[in-house]
Amino acid sequence: MSKIRAIITGVGAFVPEYILDNHELSQMVDTSDEWIMSRVGIRERHILKEKGEGASYMGERAVNQLLAKTKTSPDEIDLVICATVTPDMPFPATSSIIADKVGIKNAFHFDINAGCSGFIYTLITAAKFVESGQYKKVIVVGAEKMSAITDYTDRTTCPLFGDAGTAVLLEPTTEELGMMDYIARSDGMGRKHLYMKGGGSCYPSSYETVDNKMHYIYQEGQVVFKNAVSLMADVSVEIMERNNLTAKELAWLVPHQANLRIIDATANRMGLDPSKVMINIERYGNTTSATIPLCLWEWEKQLKKGDNIILSAFGAGFTWGTIYLKWAYDGDKI
Repeated sequence: MSKIRAIITGVGAFVPEYILDNHELSQMVDTSDEWIMSRVGIRERHILKEKGEGASYMGERAVNQLLAKTKTSPDEIDLVICATVTPDMPFPATSSIIADKVGIKNAFHFDINAGCSGFIYTLITAAKFVESGQYKKVIVVGAEKMSAITDYTDRTTCPLFGDAGTAVLLEPTTEELGMMDYIARSDGMGRKHLYMKGGGSCYPSSYETVDNKMHYIYQEGQVVFKNAVSLMADVSVEIMERNNLTAKELAWLVPHQANLRIIDATANRMGLDPSKVMINIERYGNTTSATIPLCLWEWEKQLKKGDNIILSAFGAGFTWGTIYLKWAYDGDKI
């Protein structure tokens, strides 16, 4: 019997209309376009301004676009998994809210929190359900309202993050396409260097947690940068070596968009020409679990069936990982 593999058969995305550029940001906090561009490579980021709307607002729009593009009925969906660190609320799961909004009534759904590695972790998890043979159509959502947990008086973190919603459809195939291999790793020591302290069961929301700014992202930049540069590159090279892939045979690297210097370091370790690296950080910033599928969405028309693609990310936890995909369709025909 032929091995069942999980293939991506479509990509959807939504970014809010409002754009916060470096000029406007410099009016809010002591920073400048030159300072931000030289350190992280971000010029602007999209921000969700609609009152009372969260990650599900963007996820819903991405999923609806995906269903329309792939001519898929909500009734056909077996599973929805949402990667997010900015859920609409502690419960129910944001995946459940999105499923309800788009009319998916018969599916199993849950969320995954793996920081900026969320899409990698969630795609691996979803693929296993497809490979089991029990699930035929699975949606993976990456949706983040990072502006909701960003302190716009902190010049070290507020330039980094943007908002976006993304979705991909996974289906089974017996062709030599789809997810060929993956590496996923974690080290809990990272919990001390990148986190949001307030709002959970240790420090429930209170006047004290609000006054102490415990509901915002806390990051020790140098520690995070050092680990991201080494670990994201390590697994990307490792997956190439164990699948006997050369830089020439790779069509694309799709890296998490956190910092241009991290992206460049990873590509250099892999021996890749810059033309093979998807980069859109300048226009969107770090949208956490949405960055990788946002790249796939923008580059979709350039992707060809059989393309060798590596996805790679590093995030809070620490979490990191990589996926080797063989792309399943010609994007210019969608």
